[in-house]
Amino acid sequence: MKIVIAGGTGFVGQHVSRLLLQEGHSVILLSRHAMSVKPLDVSQVRHIQWDGCTQGQWTKECDGADVVINLSGAPIAEKRWTPNRKRQLTDSRVVSTSTLGQAIAGWKTKPHTFLTASGVGYYGDQGSKIVDETSPRGDGFLADLCLEWENAAQQIEASGLRVLKVRFGMVLGLDGGALPKMMFPFQWFLGGPVLPGTQYVSWIHQLDLARLILFLITHPSIRGPVNAVAPDAVTMKEFCHALGKTMKRPSWFPVPEFILKIALGELSTMLTTGQRSQPQKALSAGFSFTYSTIQEALNEIFSQPSA
Repeated sequence: MKIVIAGGTGFVGQHVSRLLLQEGHSVILLSRHAMSVKPLDVSQVRHIQWDGCTQGQWTKECDGADVVINLSGAPIAEKRWTPNRKRQLTDSRVVSTSTLGQAIAGWKTKPHTFLTASGVGYYGDQGSKIVDETSPRGDGFLADLCLEWENAAQQIEASGLRVLKVRFGMVLGLDGGALPKMMFPFQWFLGGPVLPGTQYVSWIHQLDLARLILFLITHPSIRGPVNAVAPDAVTMKEFCHALGKTMKRPSWFPVPEFILKIALGELSTMLTTGQRSQPQKALSAGFSFTYSTIQEALNEIFSQPSA
C-alpha cells in the first residue's frame, strides 16, 4: 500500500515507518523538517516538506494514497500550559488534521482509511475506574483537546473514508516520550512515585504501538476510537517500582504533588492523575500484545544496546 504519514519523523512515527517498510509498503513522510532528515530507505520512502496548515506541492504528490496517518502535534509535556501554549497544542493537532482532510477531499483517488492519533486523556481523571472505548469523555484540558482533535478527524469521514481515532497511552521507549525523563532521578538514586501513587498509568511499548497501527489499517472492519494501551494498566507506584527494579535502583523518593504544581502548573495533572484504560476493541479484534505487562516491556527496552 501507499501510506502517507504526517509527523512520521517523530518518536512514534519513526517506529511506525520502519515496520511499514519491513512489511513492503511504500511510505511518504510529511515533515516540517524533511530537508534535514536522512531517508530510512531510498527505494521505499520519500520525505516531503509541509507546514501542517497550507496546501502545496505535497498535496499532489500524496494523491492516490491508500492510507493517511496523522501523528502531528507539538509535544504535550515540553512547556507549562499557559493559555498560549494550550492553543499551540490544540492547533498543531486540529489544524493539521483539517489540512489533511481538505487535501483528501480534492484527490482524484481517495484513501480507504484515515488514522489519527489521540490520547487516553480523552477520559479525564477516572481514578481506579476501568475505561474502554465506550466510556464517555471526561473533564480537563486534555479531554477537551482530544475531543477537538477527534472531531476534526471525524469530518473526514464525509469523503467516504474509514476513520480511526487511536488514543495513545504513555508510549515507552528510550528514544523519546516520557520514559527518559522518568529515568533521570532513578539514575541518581532519587527515583520514586509521583504522589499520591495510586493514579493509574496506561502505557504501551513503542513496538506494540507500531504493530497495532499496522493491524488497524489492515483490518477494515475496525473503525472509530481505539485505545492504544497494553492490557496491564498499573498505578504510578507500581510503574516506578518496576522501573527501579529494571534499572537496579530503589524507588523510595516520592515526589509530592504540591511541588509538581509549583514547578509545572496545570501540566502537573498529567502525572498526578490518570486513566485505567483497557484496549477492548483491539483485543476483541484479535490483536495480541508482545509486551502485555510493564515488567516485560521495561525488560525488553533496557536490554537494547543503547539502554
